[in-house]
Amino acid sequence: MRRERAGKWRGSASTERARMEAAGLVTGLVTQNVDRLHHAAGSRRVVELHGALAEVRCLDCESFESRDALQLRLRALNPDLDVEDAALRPDGDAELYSQQIADFRVAACVGCGGVLMPNVVFFGGNVARPIVEEAMGYVDGSGALLVLGSSLTVFSGYRFVLRAAERGIPVVIVNRGETRGDPHATLKLEAPLSDVLPRLADALAFE
Repeated sequence: MRRERAGKWRGSASTERARMEAAGLVTGLVTQNVDRLHHAAGSRRVVELHGALAEVRCLDCESFESRDALQLRLRALNPDLDVEDAALRPDGDAELYSQQIADFRVAACVGCGGVLMPNVVFFGGNVARPIVEEAMGYVDGSGALLVLGSSLTVFSGYRFVLRAAERGIPVVIVNRGETRGDPHATLKLEAPLSDVLPRLADALAFE
């Protein structure tokens, strides 16, 4: 079910974003998603505010490793661990029995032996300053800020609406329901992205 929904999203909204980027109509994409579906759809200039689950990061030396590479190392360290029948939780984690993890061997950083964690910003964490600055650069260099499918409840995204408003950059919000940025919006559309984005891409790319 989750894979099916992701495919539908990639085939509509994310694809239209990539299409507009390819046509030179989008200077950059700032996302709070951690699934890399925007990349899969063809977007290239993407700032991942909250990181990506496709990578792990060492808490000691700050080096990165792909989750695929880590998975291979975990399999090698725990060849007898059978998780095929493990129940998947909504966040994608597996629910394991205590006897399954009693002898589990954790893979350390290949560079320094440090502790690894998913390369994502969890609740309570902060987005790294260089990432924020890169995203702010996209906002400052744009003719308008287009907010798609976000309530902007989390400040990590809302800050860009504030920046655009402070600099007189038009803010267009497409979202079904109220958003935190509505008071700053030049235009607000209450409509599904699957309806709005194809029409917007057509109007801009082929006007």
